[in-house]
Amino acid sequence: MIQIQLSNITLVLGARRIFENLNWEIHNGQKIGLIGANGAGKSSLFKLIEGEHSPEMGGNITRARLITTGYLSQQPELDSSLTAFDAALAGNPRVAEVHAELERVESSLSDPEVYGNEKKLERALEQQHKLIDEYYSLGGDSYPARVRELLLGLGLTETELIKPMSVLSGGQKKLIGLARLLLVHPDVLLLDEPDNHLDLPGKMYLEKFIREYEGTVVIISHDRYLLDAAVTHIAELEDGKLTLFEGDYTSYMADKEMRLARQEEMFRAQQQTVKRLEAAIKRLAIWGKVYDNEDLARKSKSMQKRLDKMDKVEKPVTDRKRMELRLSGWRGSNKVLEFVNLAKSFGTKKIFSNVNETIWHGERVGLIGPNGAGKSVMLRMILGRELPDVGEIKIGPSVSVGYYAQEHETLDFSQTVLDSVRYAGEMSESRATAFLLRYLFTYKQVSQKIGELSGGERSRLQLALVVLSGANFLLLDEPTNNLDIASAEVLEQALEDFEGTVLVISHDRYFLDRTVERLLVIENGQLVGYLGGYSDYLEKKG
Repeated sequence: MIQIQLSNITLVLGARRIFENLNWEIHNGQKIGLIGANGAGKSSLFKLIEGEHSPEMGGNITRARLITTGYLSQQPELDSSLTAFDAALAGNPRVAEVHAELERVESSLSDPEVYGNEKKLERALEQQHKLIDEYYSLGGDSYPARVRELLLGLGLTETELIKPMSVLSGGQKKLIGLARLLLVHPDVLLLDEPDNHLDLPGKMYLEKFIREYEGTVVIISHDRYLLDAAVTHIAELEDGKLTLFEGDYTSYMADKEMRLARQEEMFRAQQQTVKRLEAAIKRLAIWGKVYDNEDLARKSKSMQKRLDKMDKVEKPVTDRKRMELRLSGWRGSNKVLEFVNLAKSFGTKKIFSNVNETIWHGERVGLIGPNGAGKSVMLRMILGRELPDVGEIKIGPSVSVGYYAQEHETLDFSQTVLDSVRYAGEMSESRATAFLLRYLFTYKQVSQKIGELSGGERSRLQLALVVLSGANFLLLDEPTNNLDIASAEVLEQALEDFEGTVLVISHDRYFLDRTVERLLVIENGQLVGYLGGYSDYLEKKG
């Protein structure tokens, strides 16, 4: 059953044409991963389905009768005065409405005008029965417990549930927005990067939820592991066109490479045919004139018609521009970082105790653990921004540290993109501009304030500044969070070629598998080491 159908959709925003004559059918029960580069128009496509954007004349969007959709934007708007729990609890207002109606009907049963009138009593009892059925289908008296379980499953802690929305991070607010949506249970879920900022248990919970959801899910995500684990179809938005594929992300990419190879082969073969036909047409036309031969002229025109009617094979785009990222690094000390009897607490909450660990030159180490376990605290202690209560952190004498911050707090949002690079790299305006173009910035963006950039653009800028730092020990806190898949792959290759040492916090399991050789896992205030990437760790943990 087709739930939503987009026919000949063209969308123009400002002076930019996002897509043209786009067609898409979303079928009941599909779990679709919507992928594409940052700026390809994925979020715009969701807003189009939701009616926030309107297509150009000639295109239309058709919904099946009574179909409901639920949309989670990248930045959900929520009442900042409510606690996290209350904001989630209010996610399905129908629960409160049904409960109030049920109380009103039950109160009316004690009214003599109702219980003394057989028809009124029968109608009231019938209404009560319907309301009770709906109330319990929505969760009934167990609804608050269901909300709590959902929030905890997504990765929020008990203490965070009672905090006001105003003090929660952007990632935590997104979790509340996701929970509210899941409680309503619409026929079609449109999720715009819901996995950003989720820890590993939260991502696993989300994957399981998507697989088991009794409805349709379309999810924008750059998490390749999630796209392999949870979706049944891939829809790629590229150059304003939508390509559909039945299967997971890895299968789709293998199929795409084969399709591009076949298209390249067919394009070259057709170009040879076109050249031969053009040469023959030209030759016959000349001979027809020279010898005044109408047969040759007719043959020339006939061949030209054949050429004009030929279905042209488009030249495949195989050399798309990607972010350039070259991390130089240098040898430095053999012992890069050492924790000696490290302990840290905040009030009565113990974060670490008696932690001992050494990271050596050239290692690629992943640091993982649930949200709130202390990963970012550990990075701040390495940087000297947070002091341990007990113990010592030793950094090698020939070690220069480069830091990538998850929330981009190392960037000055009031500064222009150009000035940030000029000052960091001590370079001229022209050199700084040329440098930024290699990181996919346009001439217009170079003069923008950093605060005006998207999350993906800030991520690319921060990576550029890490390169300019010339550091040989990189501390990376969720570096792939706002990167599209192509940019994440560039980062993976750059880290593989990097001569220095890397300690990376990441919940991107695919990225961890590609980049790290061992994991440090925060478990009950201790650092537990595991050789290999995330999949190796998962296998060992069973």
